[in-house]
Amino acid sequence: MNILALDCAVTRISLAVKTESKFISATYDIGMRQSEILVPSIDELLKKAEISPSELNTTALTLGPGSFTGLRLGISALKAIELAYNVPVYGISSLEAYAYPYLDFNYPVISCIDANKDKFYCRITDGEKTVLEDGDYEIEKIVSAAQNFDTMLICGPDCNKLAEQLRTALPQKKFLLPATPAMTAESLISITEKLIEKGAEPLKDYDGPVYLRASEAEIKLNSSIS
Repeated sequence: MNILALDCAVTRISLAVKTESKFISATYDIGMRQSEILVPSIDELLKKAEISPSELNTTALTLGPGSFTGLRLGISALKAIELAYNVPVYGISSLEAYAYPYLDFNYPVISCIDANKDKFYCRITDGEKTVLEDGDYEIEKIVSAAQNFDTMLICGPDCNKLAEQLRTALPQKKFLLPATPAMTAESLISITEKLIEKGAEPLKDYDGPVYLRASEAEIKLNSSIS
């Protein structure tokens, strides 16, 4: 099976292509230049894997939460491939993808993204059990959920920032961090393969990103209307 996966939920873009004989991946820490580099990066990765978009069997991406712009760019790119070559798209929670490499860890896993405004997009997983569902949380909510465990691993793009706050709030607890960031696109491929095995459906035409929060533009528009 030929699979293309990408994570554009944050400014650090992760891409990977898996074929029957090759696995090619790339990471770009490019700030706000996602729109400039995403499509050329996909083209380059497919060339290295020696396949064309028409030879893909499926694609996958982080569906959110995350950057409004990044999520829209990612789904637009893969929907374009779907439209042109009838390649299905699978959408996976960003927080699920960040936690995936550590689910066999001996401790609960907190996956997070800095949501600004003193909040985090966060999920807490303990083995196969979800302790805290994907949400847009203030630190107090995360502290309340984390205090039930003695040791936890924190992962995701902004794990250092969350770890600092949790260590301050819960000094008696131990919060571990990965030595290096995991390759999110590789996790997306593994999750997608399992979804296909289970017969899960890909995204529908009308499915879009999962934001968990209204954009600044929406907030301003609603304020002006009210």
